[in-house]
Amino acid sequence: MRAIAKMHAAPGAEMIDIAEPEITRPDQIKVRCLATSICGTDYHIYSWDRWSANRVKPPRVMGHEFAGEVVAVGTDVAHLKVGDYVSGESHWVCGHCKQCLLNERHVCQNTKILGVDVDGCFAPYVVVPSASAWKNDRAIKPEHACIQDPLGNAVHTALSGDLVGKTVAVLGCGPIGVMAVAVAKAAGAAVVYASDTKKFRLDLAEQLGADGVIDVTQTDLEAYIAARTEGGVDVVLEMSGAPIAIRQAMRICRHGGRVSLLGIPSSPVELEIAEDMIFKGLTIHCIVGRKLYETWDTMRSLLASGKLDISAAITHIIPFEDYAYGMDLMRDGLCGKVVLKMD
Repeated sequence: MRAIAKMHAAPGAEMIDIAEPEITRPDQIKVRCLATSICGTDYHIYSWDRWSANRVKPPRVMGHEFAGEVVAVGTDVAHLKVGDYVSGESHWVCGHCKQCLLNERHVCQNTKILGVDVDGCFAPYVVVPSASAWKNDRAIKPEHACIQDPLGNAVHTALSGDLVGKTVAVLGCGPIGVMAVAVAKAAGAAVVYASDTKKFRLDLAEQLGADGVIDVTQTDLEAYIAARTEGGVDVVLEMSGAPIAIRQAMRICRHGGRVSLLGIPSSPVELEIAEDMIFKGLTIHCIVGRKLYETWDTMRSLLASGKLDISAAITHIIPFEDYAYGMDLMRDGLCGKVVLKMD
């Protein structure tokens, strides 16, 4: 089969021919991928930044967001069968560390990530643990079902605290950021502001429900928020990882407010901890992955209710072979979610 792989410790990726993966453990399933989507993590690996250079060991088939049909099951798999329509949780947890036993599996200390630590789903077939598969409603199109993993990041970040009647600022309108805008509105936020450096992404944030957008290359974010709130917003969702945005997240949040951090900075960040955080009594939430499987269940309920529509976040559906074009769109900030459609 043809697969998109990181073959060398350098920028780029290659389309290679490899054997189809096969089930090797009784708890695994084999899935025929119908659609897969590009994540910011995939772009980090593609561009070969410092994080990926320290984490990924080529050669490695990339990709961790998919939807597909089960074509084979291991002997110990009872809850799934051939023909089931599933999406995948990209974080594979061990099930026996302290975090897993305390039902904190999203921070399992032995987590392996699909497409990062093990071969991923940028391929026609992928083999995953049955515990990482989430059964989908057939009414959900594959190009929508495959983005539930990143949607889970948005849901986990936004719903790590109460949003009903709150003023919210989303800093960074990449694909997960714009989905967080939609989640915040669906969860009852009174007002949602969104900031970014790209007009394309700000327009997308408006489509997904943002009440006000801020181009931080043209407008002072802190002055904008100060003019529209009483001492700052109730909640800040920092989705960009940009050092200046992380610092501003603390400054634009009101005393006693909440800051949830999902964006990954590429280098250490200096913060004014005393004045901007401690003396303001902020609650800081550091978000990783999705709660297993609370977040997935919440997503299913939100999507089924009709209150959450993230279809506008999918801006490009392109052939699997055109992955380099998708990566270029990610680099230039000219896309929401880019879906690679399999034959």
